[in-house]
Amino acid sequence: QVQLVESGGGLVQAGGSLRLSCVYSAISRFRNIAWYRQAPGKQRDLVASITDGYTTKYADSVKGRFIASIDNPKRTVYLQMNSVKPDDTAVYYCNATPGFSPYSWGQGTQVIVSS
Repeated sequence: QVQLVESGGGLVQAGGSLRLSCVYSAISRFRNIAWYRQAPGKQRDLVASITDGYTTKYADSVKGRFIASIDNPKRTVYLQMNSVKPDDTAVYYCNATPGFSPYSWGQGTQVIVSS
């Protein structure tokens, strides 16, 4: 069973950067993986997706600021967050790209952006 463990969140000032990591197990490589986030009182939204191992797409709200990548030898998916804004405050999760069967959700990693 695939397990996903997110880490790297924390408290950051607006304009700063963070790099989130998602370590996966029980699968040799990912080709279709995505980052999601859920702000307090809101639904979980798609932030960034990687398909076919390299094609990336981003939500309009993070385009130009966030970069998603996969390092399959390390079994790790990354989300580089730059120029963060208070609206980026949320719990961040990784999971299958929309259209693919989701895996069990991990605990996520909390990101808090102070203004």
